[in-house]
Amino acid sequence: MTATRLADRAIVRLSPRDGTEDVPAFLQGLLTNDVRAARLAEGPVYAALLTAQGKAMFDFLVWGDGAPGEGDVLIDCEAAVADELAKRLGLYRLRRAIDIARDDAIAVHWSAGPREGAAADPRLPALGYRWLAPAVEGEAGADEAWLAHRLAHGVPEGRDELGDILWLETNAVELHGVSFEKGCYVGQENTARMNWRQKVNRRLVVVDLADSQEKRRKAAYPALGKAVDHLRVDDLDPAGLPDWQAAGVSA
Repeated sequence: MTATRLADRAIVRLSPRDGTEDVPAFLQGLLTNDVRAARLAEGPVYAALLTAQGKAMFDFLVWGDGAPGEGDVLIDCEAAVADELAKRLGLYRLRRAIDIARDDAIAVHWSAGPREGAAADPRLPALGYRWLAPAVEGEAGADEAWLAHRLAHGVPEGRDELGDILWLETNAVELHGVSFEKGCYVGQENTARMNWRQKVNRRLVVVDLADSQEKRRKAAYPALGKAVDHLRVDDLDPAGLPDWQAAGVSA
């Protein structure tokens, strides 16, 4: 049976301690996308937590867990930064009755094709399907297959590739990672200004490693012959980009 677990992903769980707390409402004022309970009931949402300057700190998928307005919220993030993300969210919690902690009892799964109970990746249909399930010790990982699949479709993710890049320069609009109608969040001012002025001067782009510019490189994957570069939009040829990205660059 083909492995599906993404061992490099982890879950951060946010749980209300009593019925007066609304976890999605708490996150709504922090994250780049609309994560209200009604929206999470439709499926996972791609979002990020930014610096005050609008640069990416953490990107992830946000899942609802339970009835809208009553259950927990689960954040599907990089395992390497899960504890740091939980700590960062805890700084914004103040006195709110919300528990925030990594939950290693839940695993993240991925398949290129549809699976019963799985949700389509909210960033791009071609990225496949994800679901959450109880973790099984020793379960084989699908991380290499996922990495190859993701890079083949030109989609960057994670701190190594996105870290310290302005959110709109990570292709957040094209990958459905930002809402311009939801109201304020951390880093919103600069993000909204860039969108209003159409001033996205650079983009993260997946390129062949042989064509990568070392000074502009964020990450390299020699085994796959790919790299992620942070390039000037004026230097990009839309014909050489994935269709989803070319549409944004040409707009």
